[in-house]
Amino acid sequence: MRPILLNPGPVSLSEGVRSAVARVDLCHRETEYFDVQDAVIAGLLEVYGCARQTWAAILVGGSGTTAMEAMLASLLPSQSHLLVIENGIYGQRLSRIADIHALGHEAMQLDWGAGIDLRELAGLLGSGRFSHVATVHHETTTGRLNDVAAIAGLCERHGVSLLLDSVSAFGAEAVPFDSAAVMAVATSANKCLHGIPGLAIVLCRQSALDAAPPARSLTLHLPDWASHQQRRSTPYTPPVNAVLALAQALRELREQGGWEARRTHYRKLAGQVAATLKSLGVEPWLPAAESSCVLRSYRLPQGMDYNALHAGLKQRGFIIYGGQGGLLEQLFRLSTMGEISAYDMARLQQALRAVIAGS
Repeated sequence: MRPILLNPGPVSLSEGVRSAVARVDLCHRETEYFDVQDAVIAGLLEVYGCARQTWAAILVGGSGTTAMEAMLASLLPSQSHLLVIENGIYGQRLSRIADIHALGHEAMQLDWGAGIDLRELAGLLGSGRFSHVATVHHETTTGRLNDVAAIAGLCERHGVSLLLDSVSAFGAEAVPFDSAAVMAVATSANKCLHGIPGLAIVLCRQSALDAAPPARSLTLHLPDWASHQQRRSTPYTPPVNAVLALAQALRELREQGGWEARRTHYRKLAGQVAATLKSLGVEPWLPAAESSCVLRSYRLPQGMDYNALHAGLKQRGFIIYGGQGGLLEQLFRLSTMGEISAYDMARLQQALRAVIAGS
């Protein structure tokens, strides 16, 4: 029996997606590949009803971090000044990307897992120092779901553009594409979309592509990728099998009712996990109302370290994730993304009881 992945990506795959990965051998310079590429681009725009006249969905080989780097490096003008909101490791990663590309920036630094103080943010934006904001939608360091709709509203009020890392939220949480402030959204195929690793994605306003500065990278320059893809081409070899998998995953997302239905499903599973853990005396690290539907963090069971918890669950066919950095000895993380059946959930609940309570 295959292990069930409860880590924040990659995810357990459906049989349809698993079959699509190796369904056919395609040359990336042939019509058959470009038909699939076109279908994936159209399917990504369809997830949130983004109009093709306004938005471009751009595929780049790489991880979610690749999407984050391509977004910042490709779109920020040299005279821009970026405010990065940091309340976890992925916010810090956005700052690191800005450092590497010598992009003018400051950080709004918060404790990992802390909510974003919207009054403080409003004051920073009201100072007039910033042209752009970059933030993480779902900070998987802790499972914190940041209020990106409110952040977009503040950016819109102050004439600031928003670049959003929605790598672990796109496809299962609301994304404020209707806000004029939202300039670009980075994501990945192997999270809430249920594809396989290797395909980075950026949804970007066409106007931002048109105004993009000269290339800062040969292989991550989004206008280059977008220009080729819009004319049924590709500048470099894409991850063909990841594109095939995502085409099938997007079909399944549509058939299952879209992102809102997926959010409802994730919330149901997360609630079942939380109830089981509560019955075992395990408390959430963040309240459910402040957490995403995708992943939640929990305090380690009393008298048990993460290694023992991980080993016990892995032995029973489930892979969880530990805390990062200073949180390693405080919490564990459990995601309900991917192909997880009612039978899998029942087995997980049984495994949690066996490992934590010995029953």
